[in-house]
Amino acid sequence: MAVQQEVSIGADCRPRPGDARLIPLGRAEGTAARAGIKHTESGQHELSSWNEMYDCCNIRMTGLYLTSRWTTDGGVVSAATDATQQWNREPWDAGWSRKSATESVDCATGCSVYRSEAHADFTYRGIFDATGTWYANTHHSYVDIKAVGTVSCHFEVDLRHTFVGWNWRRGCA
Repeated sequence: MAVQQEVSIGADCRPRPGDARLIPLGRAEGTAARAGIKHTESGQHELSSWNEMYDCCNIRMTGLYLTSRWTTDGGVVSAATDATQQWNREPWDAGWSRKSATESVDCATGCSVYRSEAHADFTYRGIFDATGTWYANTHHSYVDIKAVGTVSCHFEVDLRHTFVGWNWRRGCA
C-alpha cells in the first residue's frame, strides 16, 4: 500500500490539506511503480517516495523522488538512497528548470537509524512569467529507516508565489 496526501491552493491562496489516503500499489499517483518491494532472495527492502507540485490543469510542474533500499541484520540497518528530479518544460524552450539539487545521508552502514534527505530547487521562466523571477519551487524530502523495521517519510515544499488550483502531492510506499 502507498500513503498519499494532496494539498491544494484555495481561492484565498491558502493551503487546503486533503486526507492522507492508503492506496493500493499501482493505483497511486506519482511515482510508486516499484514501491514497497521486498526482494525475497536478498532480503533487501525498497521504498519509493514522491514530492510533486501540479498546476490547476493537473500538469506536473516539479518533482523530487527518492528510492531507498535497505537490509537489517542484528539490530542494525544498512541502506542507500537515490534521488532524482523531474520538471516540466514548455515546447518553446521555456518552463521549469532545475536550479540545484543535493542529497545526503547521516549513516549508511551498521546504523540503528538511517536518515536520508534530498533537496531540489526549481525556477520558472515562460509564458506565465517572462522575467523568470516570480515562480520558484523548492522540494525537501526525508526518509528515516530504523533497524527495528519502521520507516517514515517527511516532505516539505517552499513556493515563491503560487496560483489557485496548484496542488502538492506527496507520498511513499
